[in-house]
Amino acid sequence: MASVDVCPVAELPPGHVKIIWSGPLAIGVYNCEGSYYAIEDRCSHDDGPLCEGEWEPDSCIAICPRHGSRFDITTGRPLTLPAYEPVDTFPVRVEDGWVRVDV
Repeated sequence: MASVDVCPVAELPPGHVKIIWSGPLAIGVYNCEGSYYAIEDRCSHDDGPLCEGEWEPDSCIAICPRHGSRFDITTGRPLTLPAYEPVDTFPVRVEDGWVRVDV
């Protein structure tokens, strides 16, 4: 498993998301009230970008900008149609003051 440096902790405060790339894979890294989560930036409904849409930091829900499917950022599980398949999630850790994602 490869580790990808996201950013220093100070650059991803609560309520923010940062999109990173690992090769061709785009990943949204979220700070939900001090906890970090990472999901694939791809809606399972139509392969459109997921992490570029709105999200609810207090409930850790990402909302697809195309058709409004809602996803649980902590698990990748879809909560509403039209999406019904989960998206990939990735482990996130803080190490030496940096947010890192294991891909």
